[in-house]
Amino acid sequence: MGGTIGAVSYLQILAPELTDKMLAEFLEMDCNLMVNLHIQSIDQMKAIKLVKSKVTDINRMKIEEQKKAVRSGYDMDIIPSDLNTYGGEAKRLLEDLQSRNERMFLVTVLFLNTAQTKQELENVVFQTAGIAQKYNCALKRLDYQQEPGLMSCLPLGMNLVPIKRALTTTSTAIFVPFTTQELFMGGESIYYGLNALSNNLIMADRKKLKNPNGLILGTPGSGKSFAAKREIANAFIVTRDDIIVCDPEGEYYPLVRAFHGQVIRISPTSHDYINPMDINLDYADDDDPLSLKSDFILSLCELIVGGKNGLEPVEMTIIDRCVRLVYQDYLSDPVPENMPILEDLYNLLREQKEQEAQRLATSLEIYVNGSLKVFNHRTNVELNNRMVCFDIKDLGKQLKKLGMLIVQDQVWNRVTINRSANKSTRYYIDEFHLLLKEEQTAAYSVEIWKRFRKWGGIPTGITQNVKDLLASREIENIFENSDLILMLNQASGDRQILAKQLNISPHQLSYVTNSGEGEGLVFYGSTIIPFKDKFDNSLMLYALMTSKPDEVEKRKRLGIGERDEE
Repeated sequence: MGGTIGAVSYLQILAPELTDKMLAEFLEMDCNLMVNLHIQSIDQMKAIKLVKSKVTDINRMKIEEQKKAVRSGYDMDIIPSDLNTYGGEAKRLLEDLQSRNERMFLVTVLFLNTAQTKQELENVVFQTAGIAQKYNCALKRLDYQQEPGLMSCLPLGMNLVPIKRALTTTSTAIFVPFTTQELFMGGESIYYGLNALSNNLIMADRKKLKNPNGLILGTPGSGKSFAAKREIANAFIVTRDDIIVCDPEGEYYPLVRAFHGQVIRISPTSHDYINPMDINLDYADDDDPLSLKSDFILSLCELIVGGKNGLEPVEMTIIDRCVRLVYQDYLSDPVPENMPILEDLYNLLREQKEQEAQRLATSLEIYVNGSLKVFNHRTNVELNNRMVCFDIKDLGKQLKKLGMLIVQDQVWNRVTINRSANKSTRYYIDEFHLLLKEEQTAAYSVEIWKRFRKWGGIPTGITQNVKDLLASREIENIFENSDLILMLNQASGDRQILAKQLNISPHQLSYVTNSGEGEGLVFYGSTIIPFKDKFDNSLMLYALMTSKPDEVEKRKRLGIGERDEE
């Protein structure tokens, strides 16, 4: 064939059991190799008749051997081991055909190796034979049949090689390499990595799921934050969706700034303020804005007041009453100056006669006039940017959960605005387990997971503390309402719990056991695919997305500033 020489060999199948890994190894060889499978189905009755005749032949041979044994004067039960082996295999084959719905096929497996020189050809043939030997098979060169072998390897649908091997359905299916599940969608689909089995792209559109909510789970260093940032970057470029990030670790700012998004740094020393009393009146007809706002402020007060049993019914009634009073001016004249702040609610509580109202006001005092008054201001930052990141790293232990709850309320406001504009809102919550620890914030989060879909919201929870996540009573609702899960490397204790929760097989579980960074399983509805994502670390986008400490210097060289630089 021009300057190319080739050799055709056939696969002699000797192994009692075959595995699909054999074919995968042949196809992964770094050489010119053409694998041809000629499969011919045999009529079921003919197949049974053929096997029965073979069983009869073997039984006849056994009798002959027993006669020889009697004539020679030794034990007639001693017969050649080959006869026993073949007899047992023939009986099992007959049983498979008769009772296990198996069919019989005549299979010819041909290998065409090509190379530029004879020595190179011998090397690749030797390499191919080595793989065959590894799986208890043999690769035999076609003697004096190279031309029929070549014609059989061409896409003509002809088998001119008379060497055939009878195999059952199960054994034949091993050679059919089209069992890998793929996930490749058109439209506004986003890249999630490469299929670990076929190396094909995984492109998926979350909006086409029944429930687009998602979770990203993995141990520290497994690449979960990187996976979230990669999705954010792709979603920003491919879709017109708004993106909001709740960032408790202060690691999303470089990416957000690179896309000209708004980074809102909330801390006791910052001059960026978010008003938890902000209300949006553009709700649907069937929803009362005040009722929804009252629900949020109840959760807020419950988190502040604390206590084993949360708020008493009397306290809840007082808060609801004050919420309706505090918004009266704004509802009659909805201008920014009339928007109430936390202090207005505090003053109204002080005016109430009930003793419980005074207790509530005293609990709120530290957040109004005390050292934690960061949330007692009107909003002074741009919240209508397409990409918004709430950096709450510097909020202390007391304020972090409160901050995350207030961010969620801001997201609700944004979602209601986008709903009327027919826009989707993607919301990413890092350290998601923090929200599920407290009953109040957990209940509010579950509400998001249940109701966000119909409002055009797409929430994603990111966490490394899977044990804390699974310890929450609300986790069932979260898992049931999440149709997209990216599962990266898992700790040994978490793996078993997740396997039970998500019904993962031991083989699938192997992809999240001691896996490398950016490797794991993607759950898209009922589809489960092992994936890998090797990102080019020479790209500027990588420097924007990485959270490795040793990559900070590289970031500086690219002119990407620190968090406090605006």
